Amino acid sequence: MPAEHFSNQGKRMQIRVFSEPDRDAVIALWRRCGLTVGWNDPEKDIARKLQVQPELFLVGICDQLLVGSAMGGYDGHRGWLYYLAVDPDFRGRGCGRQLVDAVAGRLEAIGCPKINILVRRSNEPVLDFYLKQGFLEDEVACLGRRLIDD
Repeated sequence: MPAEHFSNQGKRMQIRVFSEPDRDAVIALWRRCGLTVGWNDPEKDIARKLQVQPELFLVGICDQLLVGSAMGGYDGHRGWLYYLAVDPDFRGRGCGRQLVDAVAGRLEAIGCPKINILVRRSNEPVLDFYLKQGFLEDEVACLGRRLIDD
């Protein structure tokens, strides 16, 4: 699938599939955005994603800088969005919306009927962002069980 281009307040942001030279910049972005937590090793998360649907791991580039990322997944029933990150210096310019739309478009193109995300309730700014993107809160409880201790 070709790279998507978006106008970003006079600058162009290119959205393309992650490539190995992006690894350090993506991890630095995730850390800057507060997405890394003790139980999710970013190196392992990237390695795992590259084994399953790597075409749904996107990055946003502006002025040759990696300024955003988004990871999508589809299990045949629902799509998922993970690791949406936009560099704080580039927020408020539509980069996050563009990354969400890019992942959603790719998921829809492969027949995915719905996309889900997980957001911590305490992260009110992010909840507000997703609500503005057309996401609705589902009346479900999210449960999890670790299969591999990282």
